[in-house]
Amino acid sequence: MLDVRATPIPLKHPDRFYINGEWRLPSTSATIDIIDAATEEPFYRVAETGPEDMDAAITAARNAFDRSPWSTLEPAERAVYLRKFADGIRARAQEVGTFWTRQAGVIFPIAVGATGRVPALFDYYADLTTTYPWAKQDSPEFAAFGAVVNEPVGVVGAIVPWNTPLSLAAYKIAPALLAGCTVVLKAPPEALGELYILAEIAEEIGLPPGVLNVVNGYRQVSEQLVADPRIDKIAFTGSSAVGRQIATTCGARLARYTLELGGKSAAVILDDYDLATAAASISAQETVMNGQVCMSLTRVIVTKSRHDEFAEALGSAFGAVRVGDPFDPQTQMGPLALARQQTSVLGYIQTAKDEGATLVTGGNRPAHLDRGWFVEPTVFSNVDNSSTIAQEELFGPVLSVIPAENEEHAIELANDTRYGLNAAVFTNDVDRAYQVARRLRSGTVGHNGFKTDTRMGYGGFKQSGVGREGGLQGLLPYLETKTVLLDGTPTPFQ
Repeated sequence: MLDVRATPIPLKHPDRFYINGEWRLPSTSATIDIIDAATEEPFYRVAETGPEDMDAAITAARNAFDRSPWSTLEPAERAVYLRKFADGIRARAQEVGTFWTRQAGVIFPIAVGATGRVPALFDYYADLTTTYPWAKQDSPEFAAFGAVVNEPVGVVGAIVPWNTPLSLAAYKIAPALLAGCTVVLKAPPEALGELYILAEIAEEIGLPPGVLNVVNGYRQVSEQLVADPRIDKIAFTGSSAVGRQIATTCGARLARYTLELGGKSAAVILDDYDLATAAASISAQETVMNGQVCMSLTRVIVTKSRHDEFAEALGSAFGAVRVGDPFDPQTQMGPLALARQQTSVLGYIQTAKDEGATLVTGGNRPAHLDRGWFVEPTVFSNVDNSSTIAQEELFGPVLSVIPAENEEHAIELANDTRYGLNAAVFTNDVDRAYQVARRLRSGTVGHNGFKTDTRMGYGGFKQSGVGREGGLQGLLPYLETKTVLLDGTPTPFQ
């Protein structure tokens, strides 16, 4: 097993914040302890952002947008920095993976592998400089020349959660910087090491001062960021409850916002599909981040005639998952990220029992692990779709098997939720898969498993969010469209 816990943390300035291109000393003595999820021991300590520090970060971003050349550079000039970010992340993927594993419990090979895909996101947006129509001539009715140009929305406040901080930050930062925006990134206080590495990379590549500012903190400074009139747009990933509050605050001052929120995603298994294959697929995807994924397929809907057989297959597959130290090569699932998350998930499990669901496997913390915030892989059957466990986002390794009368009823049950982030349909018939996919009220629908392609964009229906991230659709929220009407044709269009 890797002895990573004996290695000092690689952060250069955990006692400071990255503001205006330099590492600024905190305004207060408050600190935050980051805890190793598998051992419950302190991992490292950082300074906590206070209101004065957040104000400094907002001021730096505002000045960089209004008074520096950044927003008026050609997109290709900004893309140079995106490629440098990509190179910097590639060089430090092992360090980033270590932070992610120790903070959130993600098993180490997955953490390093997923980190290795983040640079491609920066490269993807850099590539858009040659294909996206930043300025397009039109034929106006009352002018000699007309053009529609796309310009940066302004200063962006980006807020990301603790489960996948770097990738979720990248989906905001990469398109924002390409567009010409400046950014205040509010890192989650529970898991921020990889975002401090991102700040170190920004310093190393010579990103102009104030273009990216990295701070942390709890609710007070998040609310300060959202409410500040100098922030033109908020990009948030997190719970639907907090998303509603952000939308209300932004709406009051007509600030732009995109929200990537919670989910309670359904897997609909049609009667022609092999149950053991479906069970293996669903249980495998649930181990990837220990159930701490907003897009997890946690509601599995199958017809009554096959319900018991499938529940047994899913319980066998998921119950056999090896739980333990996320750095152990034999481990298939690690701990949850936080003590409060373990308490919450175990509380939901008890509620499911109290409401009449049948426990197939799991339901407790593993008996062989007396340290760490572990929860057994858990499956419930005979789950009522209106019950708490079927309607609330648990954010843990808990799967619910829901019986349906027939295919039509299965689609109805899948859509009977306030969420609409992800879904899947399991069938051997691709035409039926497409037909069902079109009827599911969800931002993404996969065929025969958990599938997503972030280059095509992702986001949610209903209370799962507003707007899209990833792909070309992920660039558009960082742009404002301007119509230019002139009495003659300017040189760039001649």
